[in-house]
Amino acid sequence: MLRLITDFDGPIMDVSERYYRVYLFCLNRVKRPDQEIRVLSKSEFWQLKRSRMLEKDIGRLCGFEEQQAQEFSRLRRQYVHSLPNLVHDHPVEGAREALERIEQTNLDLVVLTMRRCRELEIPLKRHNLEKFFPPSQRYCIADDYQITRDIQDKPKLMAKALAELPPAAEVWMVGDTEADIVAAKNYGIKVISVLSGIRDHARLAPYRPHYIVNTLQEAVEVILEQSLLEQLTINN
Repeated sequence: MLRLITDFDGPIMDVSERYYRVYLFCLNRVKRPDQEIRVLSKSEFWQLKRSRMLEKDIGRLCGFEEQQAQEFSRLRRQYVHSLPNLVHDHPVEGAREALERIEQTNLDLVVLTMRRCRELEIPLKRHNLEKFFPPSQRYCIADDYQITRDIQDKPKLMAKALAELPPAAEVWMVGDTEADIVAAKNYGIKVISVLSGIRDHARLAPYRPHYIVNTLQEAVEVILEQSLLEQLTINN
């Protein structure tokens, strides 16, 4: 069995609109009525997020004083993952086609995400993605779990998945952050990073994933191609 474990946000779901709307909301909440601030365009904001600029630094860049920048950062953490804001997420272009391609192959598909379970169920239903991920193939964070850091929590979730899923001859991981790379490498899993999510090439490359590609579609083709090459090598 050939298994593909994929993150949800980044490879499948585009969260940039949600993050940008929360940025605008927090900006307006924090600024004084007479205060002139710089409002970043969505592309400017998302580029800074992908390069992993801290929220406080984004606040300062927009013209906030230190205390305002801290409040801006606090509000962002409070609202960015709130359930009402999830409506702004939408599938990455080509993600559904990639999932349909997987459905036509022998790939065993699993989603492994730092979303809480209720945060995963909403977009699966809203965008008709449930058929690709039966409940037994979903690994998410319990609604009452105290999250620490993705780079610590994701390997734990990976361990749980590997302990519960049936054995597979080969396993691949697709994700968009350093946490995905660390989680996969901790267990000897080949990992592909995609650039359709919240990290840019410069942030991902130092963690040395096996491949860096643009989208889940490209990642699936890499996996299928490598699997075919391995089969040809074995047969020869």
